[in-house]
Amino acid sequence: MKLAPVALALAAVATLSGCQTQDDIYVTDAWVRLAAVEGRPAAAYFTLHGYSKDSTLIDVANPVSLRTEIHETMTHDNMSTMAAITAVPLPAKSTVAFTPGGKHVMLFDVNPSVKPGSTIPLTLTFTGFPRIEVDAVVVAAGDPAPFKDK
Repeated sequence: MKLAPVALALAAVATLSGCQTQDDIYVTDAWVRLAAVEGRPAAAYFTLHGYSKDSTLIDVANPVSLRTEIHETMTHDNMSTMAAITAVPLPAKSTVAFTPGGKHVMLFDVNPSVKPGSTIPLTLTFTGFPRIEVDAVVVAAGDPAPFKDK
């Protein structure tokens, strides 16, 4: 019996996800939305999954933008504003979602060669834990998120 390529890919992901232990921080659903206007920043989203100890996300880097900033959207009196934040606590065994309208990572001066359908490697740095690299799927400004909200 032959398995379709998609079924093989899903089986590989399931096998690899089984390699994580209770003491691993891991990242799921990583994606980047390109800017609608050239010269504006793109935004990265993902979900962090904590391990048995508290940690803190302190940086997200990538090779295709000149700089990144972790941001959070806040709403006051029906007005939304964004502010840079220096760290995101990841309590033990918790989940922290980076989503549109919430926490996100701004990617400034993205290389124009980055196109929808490609991936961007994101390197996440935490306190007390090794760096994690994850590939983020790139989507165009008006396209829907590639992962459903959980």
